[in-house]
Amino acid sequence: MPEAHSDGFTDYLYETGIKDSSATSGFLGAQILRRSLTGKIELTLITYWDNPDSIKAFAGDDITQARLYPEDEVYELEPDLSVQHYEVIEHQFSW
Repeated sequence: MPEAHSDGFTDYLYETGIKDSSATSGFLGAQILRRSLTGKIELTLITYWDNPDSIKAFAGDDITQARLYPEDEVYELEPDLSVQHYEVIEHQFSW
């Protein structure tokens, strides 16, 4: 997305994707990753779920398709329409 939309989109992402997913049974948490590119910002949303059925409750039957929201266009996104799923086999955070 254009860099100018970054802060507004992050707020919008909390109000849409994070709010909706966190209200779904089986949601365990989320992370938003950000990196700067030339004139653009790339954001990656990682969500954590207890099982694939919980993901289906949020995303629908085809959990390989990204769930988009009507106002996404305002932010001039270039969305990745596919979703990758991974099994977490190790997690450790030290702050």
